[in-house]
Amino acid sequence: MATVALEAAVAANNNLFDTVSECGIRSLDTLPREQPWRDESLPAQGFASGFLDKPVVEVARNLLGCRLVSNLEGERTVGVIVETEAYGGPEDPASHAATVMGITKQNAVMFGPSGYVYIYRIYGIHWCMNVVTGLDSQAQAVLIRGLDPIDGEDVMRERRGGRNPIARGPGRVTQAMGVTGALQGHRLTSPPLALESGWTLSNKAVRTSGRIGVTKATDWPYRFYVHGARGVSRHPANCKGDSLND
Repeated sequence: MATVALEAAVAANNNLFDTVSECGIRSLDTLPREQPWRDESLPAQGFASGFLDKPVVEVARNLLGCRLVSNLEGERTVGVIVETEAYGGPEDPASHAATVMGITKQNAVMFGPSGYVYIYRIYGIHWCMNVVTGLDSQAQAVLIRGLDPIDGEDVMRERRGGRNPIARGPGRVTQAMGVTGALQGHRLTSPPLALESGWTLSNKAVRTSGRIGVTKATDWPYRFYVHGARGVSRHPANCKGDSLND
């Protein structure tokens, strides 16, 4: 099953080729940057039917350019999703739904229908937010790793104690948006936290790589990010498989 999942990831990213040198320096970074939310282009209206029900790798890529809208604590903040990581079902050894773990009280929401929030804490400090995807019981989720703030940036900055970056990395994302474990199992179609459609990005704007901070399946191309966008994590030199979509 793990082989099938990996092949699906590669198939979803046609004509991938490595752009990381032996020194960890990415080539092709001179390509034009595509960030339509910065040039006053209007976002799309609504999602296509079954948008979140598709395989997790496909959803992780297509969430780039979508908006996360928070009205938590009575403050409106909006960020464009610019970095994600896909986590498959029981066949993904890096997933909280891996066979070795099975269903627990903590990860049970992953085994439900798509469109709900799965939240966990790392290092006992930082909350991490995931969007549950796929069909009921498939236990797939997409980690939101980075946002580009487009509304309420002052509030986001205040929540971050004035520190930069504002929403680069999953722990900063939740802090900036006011998200905590209290939202575990929240449906993302209604306040105080909603996922809204945004801007469609061409394949040339999107990069893929191995996932960050995992110890298993580190070479699976399950991380997706918008080239050059604010909010994208610093790319570790030892994170192999950085690729550009043709």
